[in-house]
Amino acid sequence: MTAFSLNPEQTAWCEELRTLADERLRPLAEKGEPGRVNRPLVEALGELGLLDRLFAGEGPGGSAASQPPAPRATSGALGLCLLRESLAYACTEAETALALQGLGAHPVAAYGSALQREQWLAPARAGRAVAAFALSEPGAGSDAAALALRAEPDGASSWRLTGEKCWISNAPEADFYTVFARTTPGAGARGVTAFLVPADRAGLTGTPLDMLSPHPIGALAFDGVTVTGDDVLGEPDRGFRVAMTTLNRFRPSVGAFAVGMAGAALDATLAHTARRDAFGGKLKDLQAVAHQVAEMATRTEAARLMVHAAAAAYDRGEPDIARRAAMAKLMATETAQYVVDAAVQLHGARALQRGHLLEHLYREVRAPRIYEGASEVQRTIIAKELYAEQAQAQAAPQSATHEATHEAPREEPSA
Repeated sequence: MTAFSLNPEQTAWCEELRTLADERLRPLAEKGEPGRVNRPLVEALGELGLLDRLFAGEGPGGSAASQPPAPRATSGALGLCLLRESLAYACTEAETALALQGLGAHPVAAYGSALQREQWLAPARAGRAVAAFALSEPGAGSDAAALALRAEPDGASSWRLTGEKCWISNAPEADFYTVFARTTPGAGARGVTAFLVPADRAGLTGTPLDMLSPHPIGALAFDGVTVTGDDVLGEPDRGFRVAMTTLNRFRPSVGAFAVGMAGAALDATLAHTARRDAFGGKLKDLQAVAHQVAEMATRTEAARLMVHAAAAAYDRGEPDIARRAAMAKLMATETAQYVVDAAVQLHGARALQRGHLLEHLYREVRAPRIYEGASEVQRTIIAKELYAEQAQAQAAPQSATHEATHEAPREEPSA
């Protein structure tokens, strides 16, 4: 298997996931209340074993988690991408519930203590505890290193959290939060610590925000919330690494979510233009329409390949994952926006009717271009990585020349 093709096992698994999402998860999604956590849906994801897939192979210090590993062909970052793409194609609500659960609980799986994992990861995997990832703040969205939530020392091994978080998915309804706070003022990314904070901790309150989103998004207020060493995820002042490791793992799969939506919009457009009568023939017979559909398909496939390549690179442990993940997320989310918008245009007014697939996708497709790093942030990451690679390449020949020049005098006396 390469990053550019799926083997029969992976293809069959994707088809199975689409059927599962359509038959088992979509009915639960349709019963949910917009803007609220759909707990029956989250529990179903746990019962079906899909949440387990998010944490396979994750453990403190990179050790394997206790649950049985997923089959190799459908595990790892690529397996996560196939899972998210397949669910998004058939039921975006199920995909989003799964992704938010993974984002909030992944730091516990990867960096949590045995006690934290027992108390919170086990119920999160089962879908009985809802997780949330609390990084963004009113003044620190894209610039994650500019966090202002203060973690002020309160004794030898405890802190008090004071400040705000904003635009937090699953807030204020989550059962626990992975919270990033500044423990060392003025230290930038090096002074941030990750904490696991239960929702019922004294001094923590939340407010729902009225957003263009099917799931809850809220603000959190921390009024001297006490956290101790037992609440730290990883190490003090190393929380930025926890955040970036989590985001790097999930960024390619955000692209997979977008590809799933683009695929659904493309297939709906193919079906519609093939049966729609227009100007004495079918809509697909118009060259302008056919070329538009071809462009939609080409961009969708290109985005899919970039997502798969980034995920495969992550699984292989390649050093350029930050650039690849950023490229995959950028390409896929921008492509999905284009494809869904084009699909709406080709469907006409019917696509704007409440309840139509494309009306739903049109609302869903906008947010991924912002969360987990806006498109502009992804471009910044890509450029930074490219220039860093260029600098390394230029330095290598100079270093080799210097070494050769330095070695020559030592060789001459022995000649």
